[in-house]
Amino acid sequence: MRFKVVIVYDPEYNGYVVDVPELVGCMSQGKTIDEALDNIKDAIRGWIEVEKKHGRFEVFEEKEVFLGEVTV
Repeated sequence: MRFKVVIVYDPEYNGYVVDVPELVGCMSQGKTIDEALDNIKDAIRGWIEVEKKHGRFEVFEEKEVFLGEVTV
């Protein structure tokens, strides 16, 4: 399965935080982007395992995602 992820640098953590918008609450982090991506793969596997265990897992259809930026 493929999931889109959002990667944001967190200066307080001094590393990267990764969120999976399609999997509510599925997040991870790492000091480098590569480490953060490795960690989110483990987090996704764990998230899916827990959802299956509780009978809540559904096959997800890939959603179209738009990424933009605004200045306020």
